[in-house]
Amino acid sequence: MRKSAWLLAIALLAGACSHNPYLDASLTRYQGKDRAWIEKELGAPDAKTSRFFGGEKWTYNRIAGGKAGPPLFNFKANECQLILFFSKDEMVSDSSYSGC
Repeated sequence: MRKSAWLLAIALLAGACSHNPYLDASLTRYQGKDRAWIEKELGAPDAKTSRFFGGEKWTYNRIAGGKAGPPLFNFKANECQLILFFSKDEMVSDSSYSGC
């Protein structure tokens, strides 16, 4: 009985830390694309920062659904942040997300 409780706790913790497989799959389509294509596809980024070994990091903030509270209270939106990492040759080398 005690062993099954521990296994359940570990499974719940692993599930809470998992990623969105649909978003993971959709972000792979940006791999190897250049800056001009990304800007045409997604628009201008909300933030650009330089990377230490060259390249840039572009950040996009999007609304991804949300929850409605009781009447007369505001809608609480879920903010999703997409991050694209560009290499020195201006191609997407990696991507990540948070809050989605």
